[in-house]
Amino acid sequence: MNPALEYIDQTPEPYRSILLHLQLLVEATIPSAQLKYKWRLPFYYLDEKTMFCFFNFRKSFVDLGLAYGDQLSNKHGALVAGEGRKMMRSLRFYTLEDIDDRIVIETLQELYTLRSKSV
Repeated sequence: MNPALEYIDQTPEPYRSILLHLQLLVEATIPSAQLKYKWRLPFYYLDEKTMFCFFNFRKSFVDLGLAYGDQLSNKHGALVAGEGRKMMRSLRFYTLEDIDDRIVIETLQELYTLRSKSV
């Protein structure tokens, strides 16, 4: 099995459901994104070298990490810096109900516009 898919599959509930929903949103919004496994986390790339986003299950939440997220508008006020990150931002989810599909999709689209310029 792909290690990225294995990571998602082995995550305990309710966090597995969060990861699966985010996977669906990423792949539906950016169909060309490639799911890989790097630094022991599921990462999406726009090509072989251009990081896009990643999933990170923590003890009580799931982060949808966004490469170069510091350049996003954060118009919804949902982005979290945390853990001394300078360029990385994330959308953080504690429950499946926390996910606002519209915010996730709009954030992914904005990030894609930003990151696809470097591809």
